[in-house]
Amino acid sequence: MKRLITTLLTTSIACTSLAPAIAAEWTLDPERSHLAFVSIKAGNIGEVHQFTELSGRIDDQGRAVIDTKLDSVETLIPIRNERMRELLFKTAQYSDATLSAKIDPAAINAIEPGDQIDVVAESILSLHGETQPLVLKMKAVKLDADTMLVASTEPVVLDAAKFGMSEGVETLREIAGLESISNAVPVTFVMTFDTQAPAADGNTAASSVPSPQTIAQYEAYREIIEAMSSEQKEAIAALFGSSQ
Repeated sequence: MKRLITTLLTTSIACTSLAPAIAAEWTLDPERSHLAFVSIKAGNIGEVHQFTELSGRIDDQGRAVIDTKLDSVETLIPIRNERMRELLFKTAQYSDATLSAKIDPAAINAIEPGDQIDVVAESILSLHGETQPLVLKMKAVKLDADTMLVASTEPVVLDAAKFGMSEGVETLREIAGLESISNAVPVTFVMTFDTQAPAADGNTAASSVPSPQTIAQYEAYREIIEAMSSEQKEAIAALFGSSQ
């Protein structure tokens, strides 16, 4: 009977120890991702621009961080790229824009390849020395076991004034000789994330050491199993192909 209890406890603690390894961490693939924004000038003329250097990840707790290199702004007009970098974004002082968000990890992990879900996430955007809360409305699609696509379903409309950029907008307007440039900036995105199983290395042995939480769970299992009747223990042992 003691062997049976040991077998059941070993199986239980093994399952518990594996739980952290099952949760996925996702890394942004910049080659298959796209971040675009629209500038609106002269009242009703819209032009689409993009950033070409992105990085980011979603950890196993659902914490997402996306970093955008503002120097990578691409408007298809070199002099306008330069003016945006120097006069609007001031990239010598503010090189990056960083978006932090929290996504329900259970919802992401539950998506099967080929499935898609709607996601609403509260986030914080740090840009030009200012931070502002945003609500992101997205669709997440599991392309295959190791690839997930997340895309905006509604544009995120940023207010340049809230990020201290209205002066830069006005400077661009004056240089271009335009009647107006709107402070309202619609932003859309398509982000592709990849995940791979962790490679076996020298850290494997260290990671297999039970944590205090796992040991506590072990003791809880021991109490439950020892309180079982002999018939209950035999029935559970049969599930694992064990015998006394």
